[in-house]
Amino acid sequence: MKSKIFLYLFVFALLIALYQFMSADTMVKETTSKIQSLESERVLLKDSIQKLHLKMLEIEYFSLENNDDALAYYDHLNIKNISRYIADKLLETNETKGDNPLVPYEGMDGDFKINKIKILNHKWILTDFSDGQYWGELLIKYELKDDLSVDFTLQDNLLYAKE
Repeated sequence: MKSKIFLYLFVFALLIALYQFMSADTMVKETTSKIQSLESERVLLKDSIQKLHLKMLEIEYFSLENNDDALAYYDHLNIKNISRYIADKLLETNETKGDNPLVPYEGMDGDFKINKIKILNHKWILTDFSDGQYWGELLIKYELKDDLSVDFTLQDNLLYAKE
């Protein structure tokens, strides 16, 4: 009787070991498959990040922050963030009552105000303006003087037709 109990225990232990081996094998296969899937996804994401980085560098080519020659014009002024300073001065023109004086149109659904600003170099700014319903863009020439005042001169503009 004792030998049969040991035989049953041995068979039972063998079945448990076989079950553990099979489930571990399945788990290893699933984990390997998941790792390979995640690795291929990681490679795709890494490529996407690299493409976006190159695109960002291309977009930032026309930017005062990345133009050392243009920044050299303002070295003597000791302003920490020259782009932010110029953008703030341009946004101050929005504070006048009514339309922004640089926008050559009268607002139809409100006052035209400058929204977005892209400082291209030490002379030009590209801006977006809107009254909430209509919008357009301006090309502005600017001059930052030694007394830290800024003169803005409208060079060109466009107003998009509402569809």
